[in-house]
Amino acid sequence: MMLSVLIETRNDEEGLARTLATLIGGAVEGVVREVVVCDAGSSDQTHRVAEHAGCQYLGSGGIAAGIKQAKGDWLLLLEPGARLAEGWIEAVVAHTARQTMAARFSRARGNRMPFLARVFSGNRALADGLVISKRQAASLSKSAGNAEALARGLATRKLDAEIWAAPPRHQHRSSK
Repeated sequence: MMLSVLIETRNDEEGLARTLATLIGGAVEGVVREVVVCDAGSSDQTHRVAEHAGCQYLGSGGIAAGIKQAKGDWLLLLEPGARLAEGWIEAVVAHTARQTMAARFSRARGNRMPFLARVFSGNRALADGLVISKRQAASLSKSAGNAEALARGLATRKLDAEIWAAPPRHQHRSSK
């Protein structure tokens, strides 16, 4: 099973670095084939972080271009700043071996928001990541302008692995 990781960014150098660090194990085990960073006009060092980590960096075309370029049959879409917990590799491999349906990670225990905070923060469809077949993603990307829109309203299974969601965007944006 070969997995392509897609991360959509905009001024996310710190978050991107945090997320990439949790993918190293997957690369070492040969599960993560590539990481494609789909950037939407960053003015910070996002491109540097991506290039130093050996990612493919797309400065235009959005998530649709990333999906088209991805070599894996399965894609893992993550928000910059999200961190995958130990055990994610096994869970993704097990899921893709027996499922065609898309899947999301479970929120790490210490990362679950209280009910009212969830209601008022707005539900980010990509907060729990998304494992999706390239075929399904390609067909959804025709009408979705970005990764968030692609992930919204999608029927998914829960993976037996946890994710620490990225902090809400307005909290970690730097004003450089």
